[in-house]
Amino acid sequence: MSRKNIEVNPLLGIYGNYIKKIDSSLKSELELYSESEFIEPLKYAMESGKRIRPLILILSAESIGKADDNAYVASCAVEFLHTESVIHDDIIDNETMRRQKDPFHIKYGYNASILTGDFVLGLILNISSRLDNPRITKDLATTAMLMSEGEIIEGRLEESEDATFDDYLKVIEYKTATAFETAARLGAILGGGSEEEIEALSEYGKNIGIAYQIQDDLNDWKNEDKLFNLLIKKSSDPRDVFNKMEDLLKSYSEKAKIGLRKIHEGDAKSHLENLIKFTMFKAKVPPS
Repeated sequence: MSRKNIEVNPLLGIYGNYIKKIDSSLKSELELYSESEFIEPLKYAMESGKRIRPLILILSAESIGKADDNAYVASCAVEFLHTESVIHDDIIDNETMRRQKDPFHIKYGYNASILTGDFVLGLILNISSRLDNPRITKDLATTAMLMSEGEIIEGRLEESEDATFDDYLKVIEYKTATAFETAARLGAILGGGSEEEIEALSEYGKNIGIAYQIQDDLNDWKNEDKLFNLLIKKSSDPRDVFNKMEDLLKSYSEKAKIGLRKIHEGDAKSHLENLIKFTMFKAKVPPS
């Protein structure tokens, strides 16, 4: 495993074996559609992802039982959902770069982007039908709807140029954290967890998802298209906003740790705890 790959995806250093199996599962899913017009665009869209959402699903399943073939198939559904959201988000945000390459709509055009997003939702439905669990189907559907709700709320706030911290947290909970929460919940369900364990891991997923997005926004604070920048513009002292964000980051990271207290000790739990550290990288913020 090259240093360059680890720098692109820092999770590879610790979770490389898991990510290799997840990538293998994604490849197997895509091979089901090898004759489709969408296969090459889908391969392009799936390249270079960190795989943190499917990783959380697999580790959640292992933390209370085991991650069988169904867990890896479900992890593909979670990653496909993320991929679909990235394709559409990049159009909405007029992105010109994604993972050091052209975003999907620049590479393939707007029509193909919209249709590929629709096709990916079909992939998710196909996976859900094979898992044959109404609870999983409902969770995936709810997640897709909440992610869309988050996107539309964010657009409204950007148009009004008025946002509070509560608005900001609601948007990132819907757009980002709900997918983390669902990944952890599906892993717990497929791992055979009790209702208490399922809820505990769901809380872990939700809170690490919020922390993950806060950390990402802090590191990307110079991007004026971020909702976070509306908070900066409203503040008389931007440093106050960064201090608040850093406090929120610590708070949600701690909440994620608390969510794991009801999970038995083991390697998988340790891996889930270690993932929290990836939300705690020190952001490069302006001096006070």
